[in-house]
Amino acid sequence: MQVVIVESPSKAKTINKYLGKDYKVLASYGHIRDLPSKNGSVDPDEDFSMVWESDSRSKQHVSDILDAVKAADGVILATDPDREGEAISWHLLEVLQKRKVLKDKPVKRVAFNAITKRAVEEAMAEPRDIDQHLVDAYLARRALDYLVGFTLSPVLWRKLPGARSAGRVQSVALRLICERELEIEKFVPEEFWTLEAQVTSGGSDPFTARLTRLDGEKLEKFSLTSEADGARAKAAVEGASFTIGSVEAKPTKRNPAAPFTTSTLQQEASRKLGFNARRTMQTAQRLYEGITIGGETTGLITYMRTDGIDMAPEAVMACRDEIKSAYGENYVPSSPRMYKSKQKNAQEAHECIRPTDFRRHPDSLKGLDQDQYRLYDLIWKRAMACQMEAARLEQTTIDVESTDKQVALRATGSVITFDGFLKLYQEGRDDDDDENSSRLPKVSQGAGADVKDPSPDQHFTQPPPRFTEASLVKRLEELGIGRPSTYASIISTLQDRTYVTMDKNRFIPDDKGRIVTAFLENFFGRYVEYDFTANLEETLDEISNGDVQWKAFLREFWNQFNANVEEMKPLRITEVLDALNEALGPHIFPEREDGKPARECPLCAEGELSLKVGRQGAFVGCSRYPDCKYTRSLGQSGDEPDAFEDKQLGVDPDTSLPVWLKTGRFGPYVQLGEEDPESKEKPKRASIPKTWEAASLDFDGAMKLLNLPRDVGPHPEDGETITAAIGRYGPYIRHGKTSASLETVEDVFEIGINRAVSVLEDKKKNPGRGRGSAAKAKRELGNHPVTGEPIGVFDGRFGPYVKHEKTNATIPAGVDPDEITLDHAVELITAREAKVAAKKGTKKKATKKKATKKKAAKKKTAKKATKKAAKKATKKAES
Repeated sequence: MQVVIVESPSKAKTINKYLGKDYKVLASYGHIRDLPSKNGSVDPDEDFSMVWESDSRSKQHVSDILDAVKAADGVILATDPDREGEAISWHLLEVLQKRKVLKDKPVKRVAFNAITKRAVEEAMAEPRDIDQHLVDAYLARRALDYLVGFTLSPVLWRKLPGARSAGRVQSVALRLICERELEIEKFVPEEFWTLEAQVTSGGSDPFTARLTRLDGEKLEKFSLTSEADGARAKAAVEGASFTIGSVEAKPTKRNPAAPFTTSTLQQEASRKLGFNARRTMQTAQRLYEGITIGGETTGLITYMRTDGIDMAPEAVMACRDEIKSAYGENYVPSSPRMYKSKQKNAQEAHECIRPTDFRRHPDSLKGLDQDQYRLYDLIWKRAMACQMEAARLEQTTIDVESTDKQVALRATGSVITFDGFLKLYQEGRDDDDDENSSRLPKVSQGAGADVKDPSPDQHFTQPPPRFTEASLVKRLEELGIGRPSTYASIISTLQDRTYVTMDKNRFIPDDKGRIVTAFLENFFGRYVEYDFTANLEETLDEISNGDVQWKAFLREFWNQFNANVEEMKPLRITEVLDALNEALGPHIFPEREDGKPARECPLCAEGELSLKVGRQGAFVGCSRYPDCKYTRSLGQSGDEPDAFEDKQLGVDPDTSLPVWLKTGRFGPYVQLGEEDPESKEKPKRASIPKTWEAASLDFDGAMKLLNLPRDVGPHPEDGETITAAIGRYGPYIRHGKTSASLETVEDVFEIGINRAVSVLEDKKKNPGRGRGSAAKAKRELGNHPVTGEPIGVFDGRFGPYVKHEKTNATIPAGVDPDEITLDHAVELITAREAKVAAKKGTKKKATKKKATKKKAAKKKTAKKATKKAAKKATKKAES
């Protein structure tokens, strides 16, 4: 019996059916070990030796594999056909050798480009050894990312409190987003005018033409820059007589786009389906692993992590046959189309992403969920279209001229004369247009033309657009940064660290992200340069080709990088902040409307505003602190302070005590009376809700807050009073031991008894995470592949999370809880369990150490007591 090891359990079941009873197929569940997140996992002083550890879940999988291998005749490592897959096979072989279960058993490596019976049988017929060059490239990348992350992040934490961490590739992607935002902020719109008119000739249908010549001069974009220019152009058109100057019609062709690679699939799925990169890859993974067709699980697409765009010859022929069958012979080009990647660091080892069988039309497949159907439909159409005939168009240009040649207008349009590949598929682009949208009528050169309704239009130049997932992936690929399989995790990491947020599917850098980028650009500029990062990727590719020795590459990198970090250590935080004030000046200190210096403190007018850092992150404050308490968050303008001079709002008529508006380290608040330093009793205080504007708070608003909790009224069942208040987690009402959240702060002051009773009843029916009650799942995702226990999505006090048995794992920011899949949930739960296990291990060690210390202390005390008693006895004897 042969043991075959693959990555996923669903793939294991399918391949086991293909191979039969002489094989036992097991899953490794991805990587079986990794570098632990602690110092020393990669040691440059020991020739970059690496410490690998398995988490508790992986240990169980490894144990199952070891037991199976002991009873087997041989081992076949069949992990994914890429660098990561090669690395997983290498890890498995290392563990099997260390545990001494192989003895003389042969170990071979095979790779399936598709999970179909034919692809599996062909791969099994051609086993090979593990490609050590690919493994070396993996080791170099892991060491590189670890050394940058674990060396740079502590510097970031010390010099820039509140910042999180700095990843090698994520930092460069973040820089792209921040630079684009800076371009948008610096952009100054320029005004320009255009003029369009309706033209008819010889009884033709009217068509739209744009002014291209005025006063005998060709118009450029900024030739007309004011309303007066627009009016002058209109008068010139109205006062002229026109003829058709020329009519030019020329045929053009449009060829189909290449089949999908990982990055182009992510871009197109984002544009056409609204999928983020993670959702695209998770759905593609399920299509690759397959669905049940005719009682047999079959993979629907080839491997989805690839940057190759070539297609296997037999697949090309099958595609051409299907085009001929479905659309006719005239849609099949005379010779097959060949595609070659323009990417300088593309690996051509893998095929493009395509259907495993072109005869499987999307509409003929049953058992696909909506995401799977839509993505398969996209892949099938793109792959079919790439081998179809070009679309033929006729491009028409009509020039309309005044009789004195001083004024001219032009109309352009195109007509599809043969749709070709457009019959099936059109690539989504930012500049999409419909080729048939401006079809022009037939007119004759030299014929008279009637120009009516000249309409001048005002325009302003637009700033560059913010990045979408699609355009960011495209830009990263153009720069040669990252690999196709890493783009989804790069984007997720930026969102998880709250360095960026999404608004209308576009990235906006958070102030935290901008500060980290400015810090890295000022003090580690080389390591966030686009060319430098792209060159590292090229070197990793050279390592995988066997052209560069991986440890020599790491030594060269580490010597320079470590020296740069050492230079930074003596740098004081004030020096860092001065550099950031300069770099982020236009963003942090925008020009003021009153004309005063941007950095002048608007509260005391004596201090200078500066970037400051605290436990909660960065903010803007006055240099005269604590004499001046002016502070504001980075996102606010200078006229919206978080802190201000104490202000008396009025006097409470019941107590005759003054009511103050104050600010403290935790934000603005109201206070009743003065603080007496000699008294232990503190004056009554109430925080101002975040949804209220502190600077405009009046006396009535302050008294509302100071009089909380508010009595809503007696409960009709038991007469006990229902109260409303604002707590740590927001507005709520309480009756006895039952509390229920309210939607807004205003509800605290407005809610009546009837609605309060209703809200409390709803809370009792749906207790959620209340004490002593079990939360109900918002969505059931299915059962855990190992334990068989259910996994669900829940709403929690601190946001959505997934739950399996006693493990709760937070759903990262930017991931839609309604779209999370079972596979992703298992990943989050596994990571959470590993983190908890690591913490428990640390605590146990600490406790043991503490106990040992206590024991030693007790022994010492006992020794001292014995000596003391002996001395006493000796003295007594002597006396």
